[in-house]
Amino acid sequence: MNFNFSLFLAALGLACVLEALPWLISPRKTRETLLELLSLPEETLRRGGIVLMILGVAICAAGRFLRGD
Repeated sequence: MNFNFSLFLAALGLACVLEALPWLISPRKTRETLLELLSLPEETLRRGGIVLMILGVAICAAGRFLRGD
C-alpha cells in the first residue's frame, strides 16, 4: 500500500475549506452555535463526535468501494 501524498494534501485542503465555510457564510450564527455547544454535557459532545467519526469512515469506505479498491 502506497501513501498518496498529493491525495492527502487535497483531502487536508478540502477539510480546511469545509471548516472555514461557516465562518465565511455566517460568522455571527457560527459563534452563537459554538456558544450553545459549550453548554452541552461532555457525554453529548463525545457521542456526537463518535457519530461523525463513524460517518466519516463509512463515507471513506464507500468511496473506496465505488472506486473498486
